Amino acid sequence: MAHGIALFAGVAPEVVRAAAREAEALGYGSFWVNHPGATDGLVALAVAARETTRVALGVGVIPLHTRGPASIVEGVRAHALPQDRLLLGVGSPNPRSLARVREGVAALRAELGTRLVVAALGPRMCRLAGEVADGVLFNWLTPEHARRSAEWVREGAAAAGRPVPRLYAYVRLAVGAAALARLRQEGDRYAGIPAYADHFARMGVKPLETAIAAPGPEAIAPALARWQGAVDEVVLRAVPAQDTVEETVALARAARPAT
Repeated sequence: MAHGIALFAGVAPEVVRAAAREAEALGYGSFWVNHPGATDGLVALAVAARETTRVALGVGVIPLHTRGPASIVEGVRAHALPQDRLLLGVGSPNPRSLARVREGVAALRAELGTRLVVAALGPRMCRLAGEVADGVLFNWLTPEHARRSAEWVREGAAAAGRPVPRLYAYVRLAVGAAALARLRQEGDRYAGIPAYADHFARMGVKPLETAIAAPGPEAIAPALARWQGAVDEVVLRAVPAQDTVEETVALARAARPAT
């Protein structure tokens, strides 16, 4: 199982630069940022691209109901993102989420040569991702539910007669009491979003039960072991106590992939 690492796209550019360099040096399989509201994840990812040469670069994910395929294509090209390394994540809430994702993926595939990753929570979106995507990004879920979600993806891929997309899971990682408090706030925020409220209810868990909330660095590896075999790559969404270079790099080092 590979490891990736992810940051909030709104952190300072020097944090993105340092974390991307560290991710590549430590052997992470991918480096991700999100695409939150007015903050352009492609801009932050371009900062990481200039600091690296090998690590895959992911954006997870651009909401197609607020930014259409033409704008995404323009952004990828304007920021000279390396398409051979880019994991271009897209998603959509209801209404019309399935149709919008299907149409969006087709439009992006016609213009770009990069890998397309679909964010999926429920069974229908998982099956659609299996039909059309190169990768699937799960979020806020347990290893057990990831295995169930993977079966839905495989069903979609089998129905379409195509290979199973690569399975990624965003897993929040916080170490220490101050970071845990911040993680709890983020979990509460997501629990207030209807689609995620349904998602947590479907699993029968609270948001924190899907995360790695470690008292110290020594607790990270045992928590990650629960994910073995559930997905192809766990993407550790770093939640440091503060978004500084020092704390973010320390978290990346603490969770470094085994060599």
